[in-house]
Parts: sequence; C-alpha cells; structure tokens
Amino acid sequence: LVLFLSFWSLAEGGKLLVVPQDGSHWLSMRVVLEELWERGHEIVAVIPEASLLMKSSQSFTIKTYSVPYTQEFVDRFYNSIGEKSFDNHPLLEKITILLSNISDLTNMFSSACRQLLHDEELMNYLRDSKFDAIMMDPVLPCGPIIAEYLSLPSVYFMRGLPCTLDYKATQCPSPFSYVPRDFTTNTDRMTFMERVKNLLAGFSEQLLCYLFYIKYENLASEFLQREVTVLELFSKASIWLMRYDFVFEYPRPIMPNMVYIGGINCKQKQQLSQEFEAIVNASGEHGIIVFSLGSMVSEIPMKKAKEIADALGSVPQTVLWRYTGEVPPNLPKNVKLLKWLPQNDLLAHPKTRAFITHGGSHGIYEGICNAVPMLVMPLFGDQMDNAKRVESRGAGLTLNILEMTSKDISTALKAVINDKKYKENVQRLSDLHLDRPIHPLDLAVHWVEFVMRHKGAPHLRPAAHDLNWIQYHSLDVIAFLLAVVLLSLFISLKCCLFCCRRCCCKKGRTRKPIKSKSH
Repeated sequence: LVLFLSFWSLAEGGKLLVVPQDGSHWLSMRVVLEELWERGHEIVAVIPEASLLMKSSQSFTIKTYSVPYTQEFVDRFYNSIGEKSFDNHPLLEKITILLSNISDLTNMFSSACRQLLHDEELMNYLRDSKFDAIMMDPVLPCGPIIAEYLSLPSVYFMRGLPCTLDYKATQCPSPFSYVPRDFTTNTDRMTFMERVKNLLAGFSEQLLCYLFYIKYENLASEFLQREVTVLELFSKASIWLMRYDFVFEYPRPIMPNMVYIGGINCKQKQQLSQEFEAIVNASGEHGIIVFSLGSMVSEIPMKKAKEIADALGSVPQTVLWRYTGEVPPNLPKNVKLLKWLPQNDLLAHPKTRAFITHGGSHGIYEGICNAVPMLVMPLFGDQMDNAKRVESRGAGLTLNILEMTSKDISTALKAVINDKKYKENVQRLSDLHLDRPIHPLDLAVHWVEFVMRHKGAPHLRPAAHDLNWIQYHSLDVIAFLLAVVLLSLFISLKCCLFCCRRCCCKKGRTRKPIKSKSH
C-alpha cells in the first residue's frame, strides 16, 4: 500500500527544473526543493561540476555540466572574497578593485553559462523532459536564458538583484525619495544630503550593471538568435519569491507577483548534540555568545584575530566562535573555537545572550526569529545595508571591521548584552515576524506549485510591461492635453482680437465728422 501511494504521489506530482546559484543562496533554496520533493514532485537541478556547496542529493536528480575551472579554483575564489574584505585601501583603489572583481566574476560565470548552453546532450535532455516550470536564482542570469529557450514559466527565488533590476523588471515604482539604493547604507527616512547621495547612487549603478551583465546580454542574444536585454529576460518571470520581510526591510511598493518569504531559513529548534549541550550548560548564569562571520571567511589577519580574542575575554559569557584559521595566541579560556556550529539551534537556546555576525541575510533572520540581539561586523556585498537595518531597528550595533579596536568590540558587546533595549527591540521584531498566517516555506511551496499547475501567472502581470516609456509616464496624454489647452487659448485669443477689431471698426463708421463753421 505504501509503495502504491508513493507511486501515485509521483504520478500526481509535476516536474520542476532548477537552475540554482552557489553559496548561501543554495542553502535556502534547497529547503524549498526538499519540501517539494516530499510532496511528490520530480526535481531536476542543473549545477556545475565544480561548486562550493551544491553537491549530490538523495531528494532530487542532479545534472552536472563541465566548466572551464577546477574545484580548487572555486574554493580559492570564494575564500579570497572573505580575505579581501580585510584589506583597507584608498577610495580610488577600492573602485579599481571593485571593477576588476566584477570583470573576474562575470568572466568566470558567463563562461560557465556558455558551457551549459552549448552542452547539446544536456540541453536536448532538458527540452525533451517536458518540465512544468523552472525555478532559479536569477542574479547570474543563465537560468532566465534557459527559461526563454525552453518557453517555461519561471519562478525566481532570490534575495535581490543589483541596481534594483528586480523592481525595474516588474515595473514596480522605486522612488529615490524613500527607497534606499544598494550600498548607500541609507534608511527610508533620509536627510536632504542622503537623498542627494541616493539619487547619485541610483544614476551610477547603471554603469555597474552594464559592466556586470553585458557578457550575459551578448551570450543571450547569440544563443537565442535575436537581440535581447537582461531586463527583458527578467521581466518574463511569473512569480518572484523574495527573501524579504517588512519587519526587517523598509516599507516600499511591490507588485502582485512579488511574494515576500523572509525568514524561510528559520527552522524549528533541534535538540543540541551532547557536545554542544555540555558547553552551553557549563556557561552557567552568564550564558553564551554565538560568533560566526559566515562560511566564506575561513581565516582573518592575525592582528585582527588578536584584537577580537582580547575583546571576547573581557565578557563573562562563553563564546562559541566558528573559525578555522590559525589560533590567536591570546585566546581566552571562555572562547571555544569550532569548525562548525549549529547556528540556528544555538540561537534558539534560552542561554544565548548575543549573536556576533557578518550581516548575511540568513544569519540576520535567524537572529530575528530567535530574538537574539546582534553585533554586526559587515564584510562585503549587501551586509553593510543589512547592518544598517539592524541598527535602525534598534536590534543591535554595527562595527567597522577594518577600523574597530579591541576596546570598541568589548564596549559594543557589553552594550548589546547588558542594555535591555536591544533585547526588547529584537523581541518585538521577532514577535511581529512570527505573527503570520502561513510559514514562508509553505508560502514559497504554494506559489511554485501554483505556477506548475497553471503554467505561469499571467493574471498577475501588469499592463505596464506593454507600454513604452512615453506611454508609461503619460507624456503623450500630457502633450495632447497641453496642445488642447494651447489651441483653446489661441482660438480664444483670436476670437477676442477679432471681436475687438469689429467693435472698433463699427464705432469708427458710426461717428460722423464735425465740420467747423466759417464766419
């Protein structure tokens, strides 16, 4: 009977193609895929042969394609991102390094995408498999190219796109006046100078996006055999599953096909292993501090490690520090170095007093879910903006990892632990975040299945996609009305002048000349 039911569920389920992204992006997507698999859907994920975290799975089928780099190169590449975060350079040099990194990144991943698109055997398999939909993280837009090629309805699963392309592609309003741009560390309540900064950032980001996506545009046009832009490809998405929540994000307009699923990675607390339970219980009344700078930071400069170790020794709590680098010689007794730790389970423990994090979205939402005050040390990417959001919500403090001293770390950490306002604020955020009619995971699964059942969601696509720039802003209507007004004024003026002339002429003709009498 069980065997029959399992076969019946597979027969009822659909077929989903998945084109994921590596790193932390994959971790939250995998949770959704495993839930879909448990519901009887057939999942096929297309991943490169060399990757950081995307490995084989028992839950779904993995199809790999060759890439022009090795596994050792991938490991070195991701480690270098974390290591470079500790380099302090002048502003102009930072801009040069940023442009160089963008070039390296696009060369690496666009070449991998080219390999995939020209893998005839794999592409024939994908075309013949008759998938119901495709799910992807589109930040590196190989998935949208495949979706267009296979004519499949697509579900985007993502944190966000550079240059607010996600909102431009959905025709969603994004005013500079209260929607902060990426990397500006602005809030939604900006001063005049911050709005100037926001506007300039909005203009300059166009250049960065051009450099970031130009190779993909050329590749898409070549493969699809027609001129196509990345924005056009993005605009074809049926549903956008956004890993946001307005408890953490600033309020802003969204479109009907944008679904917010922030906190999807927050799991139910699992029982700690005996090793970790013993460490936590041994901390006594002071409790523990969880410290992790993410999976991409395996080692930090020794000078900075010594400063951190010195600061951690100034608090009575036991510190569980996920760190795989060289052990600082001044490591205090209350600090435990670990190669891995069950972060969410430790944050959910009632003895956890603070969370030191790099500001990645996964860690931030786990901190909010479990109501743990945070000390944020952002390294790169959107982490600076995330840190600003934590600070503006009163849920923690932020430190500049390049400039912070041992005293700065100690003072900030003691404030986060001992000042009750941080715990109260993060508890309020947690209560709001968890007060929802449906869990983000169930919501995400529902919309993926919705697109699979209905072959897309065209009823949620606004008519703005069919308008050009002039029509969208009603410039043609304004011009027409202005022409009507001007024409009316012109005709009225002409009529007035005509009437005035007629009146003056009549008066002239009716007035008789008076002849003078001669004596």
